[in-house]
Amino acid sequence: MKPHEASHTAEFQAGFRAIEAVRRPANLRLFNDPFSIAFLSAEPLCYVKLASIPFFGDFVRSIVEWRSAGAMSSGIARTRLIDDWLLDALKRGVSQIVLLGAGYDCRAYRLSELSGCHIVEIDHPATQAAKKEHLQDLLGSLPPNVTYISADLTEERLEEVFGRNGLKCDTPLFILWEGVAHYLEESAVDATIRSLSSICVTGSILAFTYLHCGLLDGSLTFERAHVAQASVARGSEPWIWGIDPARLPDYLAERGFKLRQDIGAEDYRKMYWRDEARRYRGFGFYHAALAERVTVDGKSVAE
Repeated sequence: MKPHEASHTAEFQAGFRAIEAVRRPANLRLFNDPFSIAFLSAEPLCYVKLASIPFFGDFVRSIVEWRSAGAMSSGIARTRLIDDWLLDALKRGVSQIVLLGAGYDCRAYRLSELSGCHIVEIDHPATQAAKKEHLQDLLGSLPPNVTYISADLTEERLEEVFGRNGLKCDTPLFILWEGVAHYLEESAVDATIRSLSSICVTGSILAFTYLHCGLLDGSLTFERAHVAQASVARGSEPWIWGIDPARLPDYLAERGFKLRQDIGAEDYRKMYWRDEARRYRGFGFYHAALAERVTVDGKSVAE
């Protein structure tokens, strides 16, 4: 991403969510996101409008799925998975949510269950400025329960960002770090997770996404992965970091977190697309993980 330019990948994901919003009747959608369409430029907006046309729309959606090498069906199912993780955390008493690298995530506005929560959105200044501008137009004013913090975490430590903005972390947090880690150097991923470990109290939840390292080092072959890699490279946002899922539990434990769930794209597609999942291919290298901040002896509040 260029320094003064909003994230292209954030727009792509918003486009996928917008297609889900027009794809099926409200009672059949995996989620309802009426906001994402506002963040789209002319080309993705055209696809969304065409996708809403009965009969013809199915063909358009197939084209988008093919061109995205499976990113659309993966991204839509992953959105629902993370929604479910977040709502489960609320039932456990979490009331403060941090969106780290928020992009055009609209959970703060589309999930009514979050209206009583304090939500912190931390993102690159250019992307956040574009998001706030569109939200102002949509909502008239920004929600009072959302705090927006502009920060370039390649230049500033997360602890400094929290301290500078007076954020209190004396109760468990739900931190969402979606679609970010694989664009960072290994040292930046390590520093971020260690910073979160020092900030969060026991019982805090970290939901994040990552890539199987086999994609990046060439040791494994994933269907249509070369198409996806070429696409992100053309957008000046190449994938850099990944990890072997077998290593992830120990990697997190060394940094104060206990892995609770680790679900690959093929599996979370099946969870939500069910029989329709058989039609979708690609992005098998993408994972969504859920971890909990634990004490030195590896225990959490729940244990």
